[in-house]
Amino acid sequence: MAEQLRVGDRETTAQRLLNGTARKFYDPEVDIDWDAPLAEGKFFIPPNLVSLYGTRMWDEMTHEQRVELSRQEMMNTVSVGIWFENILNQLLLRMAYKQDPTSKHVHYELAELAEETRHMTMFGMLIGKAGGPAYRNDFLLHNGGKLLPLIIGGPTVWVATLVGEEIFDSLQRDFMNHPDLQPHVRQVMRIHVLEEARHIRFAREDLVRRMARTPWYGRFVARFAAGFGAYLLKSVLTRPEVYRRAGLDVRRARREARGNAHIHATYARAFEKLRSFLHDQGLVKGPNKVFWRLAKVHPDGKGVG
Repeated sequence: MAEQLRVGDRETTAQRLLNGTARKFYDPEVDIDWDAPLAEGKFFIPPNLVSLYGTRMWDEMTHEQRVELSRQEMMNTVSVGIWFENILNQLLLRMAYKQDPTSKHVHYELAELAEETRHMTMFGMLIGKAGGPAYRNDFLLHNGGKLLPLIIGGPTVWVATLVGEEIFDSLQRDFMNHPDLQPHVRQVMRIHVLEEARHIRFAREDLVRRMARTPWYGRFVARFAAGFGAYLLKSVLTRPEVYRRAGLDVRRARREARGNAHIHATYARAFEKLRSFLHDQGLVKGPNKVFWRLAKVHPDGKGVG
């Protein structure tokens, strides 16, 4: 179970995070050496995070094929990150529009928006450096992403935010110092992890505050968003297009990835910190548990208790 979060006054928290932003922020166009060549033979994500790692198919692949699959999965992951952060920025703007523009809370929302915008640029530059192209969403996800900022509010905003931010944060911490990884990827992930830590703190505290005054129907919607968001994120991080682009047998790759106990356990660990926090807020209960089970993101592979 997650340790109980201590929630301070929203203006005090916002000012502290603003101070941290002023002391340490990054400009990816300046702080990353984009002119440096890619390192020959190095992976783009840690091998143990590649969806086929530990399968029979992985054992049959050459080093070059493994690196290529890691390149495709990295580009897919950051393409999902761009899509998610675009939605988050719209939510942040809509919240700021409704609130007092003199408050520190709004000022931090705008500071976060600026950082997320730079992250989108950074991810796009990384995809370009890796050779692209970016992965695009299907009709439903593309248009759903346009609709979502118009219809969600209350604690659901922060639930959706945390599902996106915390899972990426957990996975990317393995990227930062991995010796077999491309230096550009390590630099991008280090910047993202350091700045997202502030965003996660802001979202967690405001979610706790909002849950304290949310009626039953708002809690029901937030629980649905938590479970469905976890399932959706797991799905788009392992979509079959990556295997086609990597030149693999798509049907076999999908079958082996679906049955890969190692990768399911890896994602379960990545989801666990957030799942435990949401459980403490009463957001992992009732019918929404089915989504956590379908996503296979609990350590025992059976869902949540």
